[in-house]
Formats: sequence, structure tokens, C-alpha cells
Amino acid sequence: MKKLLWQSYESRERIIIFYMDRQHRVTGRYIRVLEMHDESLLAYCYFRKEVRSFRIENILSAGTAGRRVGA
Repeated sequence: MKKLLWQSYESRERIIIFYMDRQHRVTGRYIRVLEMHDESLLAYCYFRKEVRSFRIENILSAGTAGRRVGA
């Protein structure tokens, strides 16, 4: 999973993460990693439309974001 987070940071690509918030709810977010730290990361959250901080230990899974296909 950390490899994918680093890949998003280096390539500036959007990924999807599923994480547990402070109220122990699992939620999914499309993000682009801006900074990587030992225990957290700073990312642009496409849902909130702002830069957010995520604790790495609370990220349950991460995956590549599929590209949208228009009609």
C-alpha cells in the first residue's frame, strides 16, 4: 500500500483510499498525495475539494483510480 501512496506522490496521480475516521467510520476518498511523512500524508481530497491530512495507520486499503469515460 505504501508503494501506491509513494507512486501517487511521485507521479501526481489520483488514487482511491479507504480509511477509518476518528468516529471509526470507514469512508472512501479520491486523493492525490502532496507530501509523505512517517506517520501521515498530506493530500488533495477531491471529495472535500481541499488539502487534508490522513494518518497512514488509518488507511485500510488503497487502489488506482479508474479513469472516467465520457459519452
